[in-house]
Amino acid sequence: MKKKAVLVVGGAGYIGSHTSWLLQKQGYEVIILDALLHNQKFTHSWAKIIKGDFADPKILKDIFTQYKIDTVMHFAAFIEVGESVKRPKEFYNNNVTKTLTLLDAMLEHNIKNFIFSSSCAVYGIPQKLPLDETHPLVPINPYGKNKLVIEFALQDYHKAYNLNYVSLRYFNAAGSCFEHGLGEQHNPETHVIPLLIRAAMQNKDFFIFGDDYPTPDGTCIRDYVHVLDIAQAHILACNYLEKHVKSNSFNLGSQNGNTVKELIKQAEQTCKTKIKTKCYPRREGDVPILVANSNKARQELGWEAKHSNLETILKSAYEWELALKKM
Repeated sequence: MKKKAVLVVGGAGYIGSHTSWLLQKQGYEVIILDALLHNQKFTHSWAKIIKGDFADPKILKDIFTQYKIDTVMHFAAFIEVGESVKRPKEFYNNNVTKTLTLLDAMLEHNIKNFIFSSSCAVYGIPQKLPLDETHPLVPINPYGKNKLVIEFALQDYHKAYNLNYVSLRYFNAAGSCFEHGLGEQHNPETHVIPLLIRAAMQNKDFFIFGDDYPTPDGTCIRDYVHVLDIAQAHILACNYLEKHVKSNSFNLGSQNGNTVKELIKQAEQTCKTKIKTKCYPRREGDVPILVANSNKARQELGWEAKHSNLETILKSAYEWELALKKM
């Protein structure tokens, strides 16, 4: 039986690369389309990589003509919330306009399965916790609005054109598969766990933004989910689309929350060093607590956050930072 082919847009990025690796392990033919905007290294031989813009009509036509693509996975969004506020035009162009171009190219070539990297940012300020999929969708920044626009578009494309989709709303992706040469390679890096580990390794200050939140130790609580668990959800989403003639949205989180100070304490144990910290005022748009209810993903996809305990996440992130130093 011929392998099913999956086009992974943004497949050389953080979550996309882990998902691509797992796809090929599961027997899929993996074609990656990535502009390599972060200058990340991708030398893995288990996937075909095409460098280019994911909304380039010629590139998409060539891919969809040459390969019999069964499913498209989309990881190529701009992700920095703060930057989305400063540069909304660029975010709407990349995250909305180009994504619609991708969807239209899929329809033109009769490709009807789409898996979308969405975000808990579509919910906005929590009105209830933990957050489940019935929570009102009231995003408070352009990034969250970008994601929600595409979710609405997918609903309409499903109804009008029979485009089947799964939208996966990530909470805080973290960790690595360092043993397979996979991890975060953002430049500049903005995610809390790599910044925390680098502060420990380089004996530099780690910045805490706000220690006066209504939480047990005054710092924000977030739900950290291992990137390998997120990757596994995409495999299950492929299976879901193969078995069901319907579309759906799912939260992906560990259902556990950790404060920033708890992160620091665990990182000190992992890195075996004391971490220096400096506290700054709260950042605009940060909410006190974000924790997922992922029961729907467990019940309908059969998904579990198997690797998403804080010790495992931080150990894998630390090992990846050590590996990066040797590259």
